[in-house]
Amino acid sequence: MAKVLVTGGVGFVGCHLIGRLLDRGHEIHVVDNLSRGRLDPDFAEVLQHPGVRFVEADLTVETPFAGFAPDYDYVYHLAAVVGVDHVRCRPDRVLYVNTVATLRLFEWLKDNCRGLRKVLFSSTSEVYAGTMKHYGVPVPTPEDVTLTLDDLQSPRTTYALSKIVGESICHTYGRKYDIPVTIVRYHNVYGPRMGFAHVIPELMIRAHKAKDALEVYSPDHTRAFCYVDDAVEGTIRLAEADAARGEVVHVGNGEDEITIRALAEKIVRLVHPGLSLRPLGATEGSPARRCPDTGKMDRLVGFKARVPLEEGLRRTWAWYKKHVDDVYE
Repeated sequence: MAKVLVTGGVGFVGCHLIGRLLDRGHEIHVVDNLSRGRLDPDFAEVLQHPGVRFVEADLTVETPFAGFAPDYDYVYHLAAVVGVDHVRCRPDRVLYVNTVATLRLFEWLKDNCRGLRKVLFSSTSEVYAGTMKHYGVPVPTPEDVTLTLDDLQSPRTTYALSKIVGESICHTYGRKYDIPVTIVRYHNVYGPRMGFAHVIPELMIRAHKAKDALEVYSPDHTRAFCYVDDAVEGTIRLAEADAARGEVVHVGNGEDEITIRALAEKIVRLVHPGLSLRPLGATEGSPARRCPDTGKMDRLVGFKARVPLEEGLRRTWAWYKKHVDDVYE
């Protein structure tokens, strides 16, 4: 049994991750300020487990870990301000929270957690946005693409910048203080309980409520979606693998790329058969194509995404059809 700290554990990936870690018999400490995550019935069920301790805390304060015993085996650092709406309306919070929380965590780790086996940092495919826009990137995209930033005056840049800084913190503190780190860049992870401000649940809810046609933005853009169970499995394997120390690794599904139009068609067949599509223009700032090369994850830990898109959509809709009136971000 391992002792594990999960920051931002009340969120989408965090809740699913904790469930899987509990299945392995681990002791889990969860830290979250509840600014985005919710103590809903799904997480309330997690809290009933005797192996879980939940602490409501703000990681940006001076002593967020006061009272924590420095004997963790693994730390999964998922806490961050994410989401297009937050980036657009609260770019200051995106920069502040995402960078300061990560700095506070690593300052505490370097002075306290000497027996740590791994810190796993949650990054994002958004780190490629600047390079993609100005120079282009190969698709499927490998991890060794040079990262550049888009216009620093753009609110959208703040999220990519905060995650690039977070990756730099991991590398810098990892080298200087011998902290074992692995960085994962998530690519279009989806599934139950991910909120509503994301393309798959948004399309599902709008299809459910539509009367004659489903409006589809960016219909010719492509994405490669990864079901959350696969993302969690890849995350845990990478955290526990010595071979992944110091590495940046994509977590996603690089073998199931699909246009948003075709995705919408699958969702309509599942949610509201017979509904027509109404294609609209491209969403501003949205890249035309995004698909990860996940060969590195396969080489390091022998894992590839396994859940087919149709099955993942079915499981996702099974949850969302019970929550169509419970809209939150």
